[in-house]
Amino acid sequence: MIRATSIIRHVNVDTDCIVDVITLDHGDRHRRRIVLNADGGTRFLLDLDKADVLEDGDAICLETGWLVEVKAACERLVEIKTDDPLELLTLAWHIGNRHVPAEITRDAIYIGYDHVLVDMLRGLRAQVDIVERPFRPVRGAYHHHGIHSEHHHHHGHTHG
Repeated sequence: MIRATSIIRHVNVDTDCIVDVITLDHGDRHRRRIVLNADGGTRFLLDLDKADVLEDGDAICLETGWLVEVKAACERLVEIKTDDPLELLTLAWHIGNRHVPAEITRDAIYIGYDHVLVDMLRGLRAQVDIVERPFRPVRGAYHHHGIHSEHHHHHGHTHG
């Protein structure tokens, strides 16, 4: 089986190297080792050193030198809007306080569909719509510099 051991971020290469596309939802884009079947039938073993997030527009590099482009699948999301930027920031705080992955744009916040959160957001007077679109949440603060989920930070206090 063909192996893939690296990711090229936001592929911007000769399209002749792209042999297939793989469409994955947000949950399926967080991977380390798994057999995947691309949309056009290319089957390969993704075998990364550590778990990583495959972003829309990235490419998975196969050992053959070929690339499989990553596309974010459309998902059922909650679109959250307000007329007041301060209210949108406050809603972002409430969402973050629940550790919910969120995509933040200038005009809206997007989260995965959850009827409990929809009710909470409506109770906070947010404009809430259910939409189908790719989900591209903000990567966590601890993802940078090879730090993924452990809290390796130092800022004068403990989290006890």
